[in-house]
Amino acid sequence: MSSVRTYTLIYVLLLVLGTAKFVFFELPFSYEFALGATIVLAVIKSLLIAGWFQHLIDEPRSITYMMLVAVFMVFLLTIAAGFSIQ
Repeated sequence: MSSVRTYTLIYVLLLVLGTAKFVFFELPFSYEFALGATIVLAVIKSLLIAGWFQHLIDEPRSITYMMLVAVFMVFLLTIAAGFSIQ
C-alpha cells in the first residue's frame, strides 16, 4: 500500500500535467505539437491514475496484463467504429 506522501506527490503531478495541457494551447506552439503533447500527457495521467489511485500497481501482473488487453481492444473498437462511420 502506498503512503500518503506518494498519493500527494501523484496528485500534485496530475495537477501539473493538467495545467501543462492548458499551457500547450496558450503558448505559441503549433496546433499539431500542442495536440500531440496533450495526448501524451493524457496517457501519462491515465497510467498514473490506474496505477496508484486504482491500485493496479499492487495487483498481480496477470491482472495488469488483462487490463492492458482490454484497453487495447477498446482502442481497436474505436478505430473500427471510426472506419464504419466514413
